[in-house]
Amino acid sequence: MIAALFGLHASFTISDETLEEAAYRGHKLGAGFHIHAAESQADQIQCESHHKLRVIERLRDFGILGRKSIAAHCVHVNEKEIEILKETGTAVIHNPQSNANNSVGIADITGMMAKGVLVGLGTDAMTVNMMEEVRAALWLQHLKRDPSQGFMEAAYALLVNNAKIANRYFKNLGELKEGYAADLAIIDYIPPTPMDAANFYGHLIFGISQSAVDTTIAAGRVLMENKKLKLDIDEVEVSRKSAELAKKLWSRF
Repeated sequence: MIAALFGLHASFTISDETLEEAAYRGHKLGAGFHIHAAESQADQIQCESHHKLRVIERLRDFGILGRKSIAAHCVHVNEKEIEILKETGTAVIHNPQSNANNSVGIADITGMMAKGVLVGLGTDAMTVNMMEEVRAALWLQHLKRDPSQGFMEAAYALLVNNAKIANRYFKNLGELKEGYAADLAIIDYIPPTPMDAANFYGHLIFGISQSAVDTTIAAGRVLMENKKLKLDIDEVEVSRKSAELAKKLWSRF
C-alpha cells in the first residue's frame, strides 16, 4: 500500500545538476517525480531569465515529466505547456485552497481538462478534508470563468481522476467491484431531495460534503466505525506529542 515518487520542490529552487541527477536515478528505478510547477508567476519569470525556457519546457527537457509524474498547481502555464503536459501524460494536481491562501492565482482546470490533461485534486497540506477542497475548486473555477463553468470538472477531479492517477502507482482502486480494494467512506447523510445517479454530484458538493463521516474502510479493514477510530491510537497522546515536536521544530528556525 506504499509507493514513492522523487520529491522535487520547484523549478526555481532546483539546479540543472540536481535535475539531471534526479532524472538519472528516477529513470533507473522506474519512478516518477512530484514537483510544484508554475505555482506562482515568479517560477516562470525565474525559469525564463535563468534558463531561457518555460517551467514545463525545462522539466520536459530533463525527462521529469511522464505518466508516473505529478505536476502540482500549474497555475501559470500557457497553451504550449498544456500541450506538453498532455503529450507526456503528466498528471496535474489542483490545490485550490493553497493557491487562494498564497494569492498566486487560479489554475484553469476547466481549460486543461478540455484539452485532455488529466487533472486531479489535492490540498497542498491546507486541509485533510477533500470535500472541503472540492467545494473550493468549484468556487474558484466560477471566479476564473463564470458560474456556468467548472462544476463537473471539480467533481471529476476528485471522484474520477484521482482514482485514475492513483492507479498509475497501485492497482484496482476507485470502483466497487470484485477484485478491487474495498476503500469506502460512509457518510451520515439523509438527502432532503431525491438523489439518483443523475444528480449525485450535486448532492456531493452541496449536501454530502457538509455531513459527517461515520465509517471508513481501507482494503476491507474498518478504520473508523460510528465516528470512533478502530485503530490502536491514543489521539490525545498523539496530539500532545505533535505539539511537543512542533515546538522543537520552530525553535530551530
